Amino acid sequence: MVILKLPDEIEKLRTSNSIVAEILGELRDRVRPGVTTGELNSFCEELSRKKRVKPAFKGYKGYPFALCTSVNGEVVHGMPSDRPLISGDILSLDFGVNYKGFYGDAAITVPVGVVSDEARRLLKVTEAGLHDAIRQAR
Repeated sequence: MVILKLPDEIEKLRTSNSIVAEILGELRDRVRPGVTTGELNSFCEELSRKKRVKPAFKGYKGYPFALCTSVNGEVVHGMPSDRPLISGDILSLDFGVNYKGFYGDAAITVPVGVVSDEARRLLKVTEAGLHDAIRQAR
């Protein structure tokens, strides 16, 4: 069943997703060799407080973090840790917020330092596939 949203609800959804995009962008700018996903999670929580939003994942079924992180071949929705990222890693950051009762959620994939040609191609092809799928869905 599809539940239609009122204009003010649609605006809250837009705002919640805009906040997610802003925070993910700031996190992406912090990704570099030597940084830990735990540090990224702490920064994510700080940004959430500043923007006055509640991280959507934190506390969900006992999940203790604001951010889900996965490095290289790790399964999606991994937990942040104290392991430093190294050049060549591929990092997935998944984040969501609750803004005035409406949820925004997105994930990005970020190369850490210098990645292999194969990894760079993987990132390029998957991003192109995403944009193609969005075009077709519209």
